[in-house]
Amino acid sequence: MYKLYGSVKSRAFRVLWMLEELGEPYELINAGPHQPDVLALNTSGKIPVLVDGDAVITDSTAIITYLADKHGKLTHPAGTIERAQQDAMTHLLLDELDALLWTAARHSFILPKDKRVPEVKDSLKWEFERNLQRLGNGSVGPFLQGETFTIADIVATHCLNWALVADFPVSDKGMRTYAKAMREREAFKRAFAHLKE
Repeated sequence: MYKLYGSVKSRAFRVLWMLEELGEPYELINAGPHQPDVLALNTSGKIPVLVDGDAVITDSTAIITYLADKHGKLTHPAGTIERAQQDAMTHLLLDELDALLWTAARHSFILPKDKRVPEVKDSLKWEFERNLQRLGNGSVGPFLQGETFTIADIVATHCLNWALVADFPVSDKGMRTYAKAMREREAFKRAFAHLKE
């Protein structure tokens, strides 16, 4: 059984959702960053952390990629053009959505107060909206890359939900509709239900 350290209100949600999509058994250890049990597994103190037997895997994208490859689901096979395109989409999402949201969070409540530059958030929001519109224009539906739901959809939906909570603009109607449809997936609902525990 997998052990997942993290919280629903973090990137650990991506892993929770992935595990629910896969139907694999897991134990969620509700832990925040830098807690002793997390630091014992990951010296950076960051979450999520996945324990698979004796192996410890960090970084949400690395974890869901590992799970997809291990179980042969929610991914295209390595060495195929489809996988290269999936990886390109995943990295684009991390660069153009996730990184902006993370920078805004750092300048809102993570960095020491004397290191924060709150004014940077206006620029980040502008860039996020521009990137999201470009993503929406290139989407072919019903998923980001057509007919196949992949880990890229998990990353994208998590970023879109994060953006709404962080008061980032999600004005592209197509992307809003897409995110709503992704939240209707049964595995998403089961993962989200952990928030009430």
